[in-house]
Amino acid sequence: MVLTEINSDQFRDMVRAATHRMGKNAEFVNKLNVFPVPDGDTGTNMNLTIESGAKAVNENLSESVGDLTESLSKGMLMGARGNSGVITSQLFRGFYKATEGKKTLTAQDLADAFSNGVATAYKAVMKPVEGTILTVARVAAEEGKNKVNETDDVSEVMRAVVDGAKKALKTTPDLLPVLKQVGVVDSGGQGLVFIYQGFLEGVLGEKDNNDYQLDEGEMDELINAAHHQAEAAQVQLSTGDIKNGYCTEIMVDLTADVPNKEKFDLDQFRGHLSKLGDSLLAVSDGEVAKVHVHTEHPGDVFIYGQKFGQLGKIKIDNMRIQHETILENNEEQEESVDFAVIAIASGHGIRELFKSEGVNRIISGGQTMNPSTKDIMDAITKSGAKKAIILPNNGNIIMAAKQAAEVSDIPVGIVPTKTISQGLTAMLSFDPDASVEENVEAMSEDLDTVKSGEVTKAIRDTKIDDIQVKKDDYLGIVDGTIKIDNPDLVDTAVAMIEKMLDEDSEIITIMYGSDATRKEADAVVKKLEADHDDLEFEIHDGGQPVYYFLISVE
Repeated sequence: MVLTEINSDQFRDMVRAATHRMGKNAEFVNKLNVFPVPDGDTGTNMNLTIESGAKAVNENLSESVGDLTESLSKGMLMGARGNSGVITSQLFRGFYKATEGKKTLTAQDLADAFSNGVATAYKAVMKPVEGTILTVARVAAEEGKNKVNETDDVSEVMRAVVDGAKKALKTTPDLLPVLKQVGVVDSGGQGLVFIYQGFLEGVLGEKDNNDYQLDEGEMDELINAAHHQAEAAQVQLSTGDIKNGYCTEIMVDLTADVPNKEKFDLDQFRGHLSKLGDSLLAVSDGEVAKVHVHTEHPGDVFIYGQKFGQLGKIKIDNMRIQHETILENNEEQEESVDFAVIAIASGHGIRELFKSEGVNRIISGGQTMNPSTKDIMDAITKSGAKKAIILPNNGNIIMAAKQAAEVSDIPVGIVPTKTISQGLTAMLSFDPDASVEENVEAMSEDLDTVKSGEVTKAIRDTKIDDIQVKKDDYLGIVDGTIKIDNPDLVDTAVAMIEKMLDEDSEIITIMYGSDATRKEADAVVKKLEADHDDLEFEIHDGGQPVYYFLISVE
């Protein structure tokens, strides 16, 4: 049967199916991250982005598809996180612009919408890189355009879009050498394939085998009670005291057939999970198991759950960032200022450093939890300022900051800081009496003079360029490039700093994180002082998660 148009009910099905499929596969997309450091959150970011769009669609009762695509676009814009999330939101902003005012969508309308989405997304990226989500979107749209010349069946056009996306995804390692070197496809591109596959399922009216609804009743109450107990405990802690930082929840469909499925026993299930973290709650009604646990390794929880069935709902919250937000919300309301400077940062010490340099508002976030466009907009609004500067302090947050600036009611400038060190340096040039444009120029001028180093731990074996990385070794990363792999934390930091030094180097600033100590930072300085008596050292308790040391050389 030929399907010649998509109505509002069918479009809602497309969005629901896409959101469900992206949610199921978010952790898989996360694992495609190229770098072996704990920042693989592409799947999480894309999932949160489309969930925000789906929520807006569900709240819109219109029978016009054009009205629904507008809600989808606005919802995704406000929920966009990370580069892949922002680009995805731009794809659907273009989709909406092409379908605005249309009650239904024909095959031609659908093809045009995907093509316009690609045009909009490419414009949003200053330097488009092939081999990424952009390539997958472009080839998918081209296949849709070709197909519409052959048929007026919207399902066939949507199938062509999916096939084109899959084909393009396979080529991403050939277009980006770093993907080929590690042996993965582009994570953002893979996420987009899942979204488009969900669209096809919605068009065809297919139900995913795991798209079930359950009366969760008492299980939900127990899970929620555990969550609130954990939150109450957090206010009694300092952020650095949090041992297991990720509040992880999963639902396992025990009735689903999976390869090598194991027999489910609730007591054994709980026993194993108790070894993976604390604050455990695992319940089951025989058909579904629900889990709440605080762990440092959510992936281990997912992998274990998949032995007994198919994962449904999953949720991960970074409790270290949540805790910082709780503390911030308990602080007295800051006074409104004429000119606000807003920085994204994580770690109690780093927040205090920014405040001491004149930053008015701190948004908790960073490498493993990118704030959304809405989060940044809320900070701008709450500042009560007439103009503002934003310091993203992370390359993956710059696009979301720019989107917030574009929709803000006041002039907002973005200083493209990619590291905490760059952000702190930029503040030295801030002038509250100058304009937004003058401040952006002045604060951006010296960013290239700051060398930024990060020490973290490898989460898997791999090879990057000429560096053989071993799981659980410490990595020294200089301006985004892995330079050192070493099993010793202090030796890693020392070797990394040696690579950062040149004849103009004068000051080294070391910020130790929640998993490092002042004693270890002192040991780094002591080793360097033996060979460099002309250098000055500053040590701060940054309190940041993920990175044992954040280091700048000026």
